[in-house]
Amino acid sequence: MWASGLDLNHSDFKDSNLKKTWKPIVAGIFDIVTGSIILSMLFLFGIGPMIAEPVGAGIFHFDLSLLFLIMPGIIISLLDIIGGIFAVRRRRWKWALAGSIAAAIGPTPLGIAAIVLTILSKNEFKA
Repeated sequence: MWASGLDLNHSDFKDSNLKKTWKPIVAGIFDIVTGSIILSMLFLFGIGPMIAEPVGAGIFHFDLSLLFLIMPGIIISLLDIIGGIFAVRRRRWKWALAGSIAAAIGPTPLGIAAIVLTILSKNEFKA
């Protein structure tokens, strides 16, 4: 009779019994590393020469068509990093998953591992 007042579905009860594993942290690190690799490669091979070449010649000519080729990479790398931060903090699972999917587009296989780890650790995330 006394147990009828207990609400076992209360969100505080669920959060206190939540088992935290290493999976979202590792997935977040994979996302951040992949995003950083993409961003550094874009700067070294795309943005850097676009800036350094004209400055060395004394003329600053900004090539807009090259910028349109670089922008998707910048967006993907930023999504990787933002999703990785959400995964490490165990917040907003959808953003963490989006970051992991974006990391799978990157040059390393870390994105695939991040997707798997993010999906397996879905129950550890807070909305």
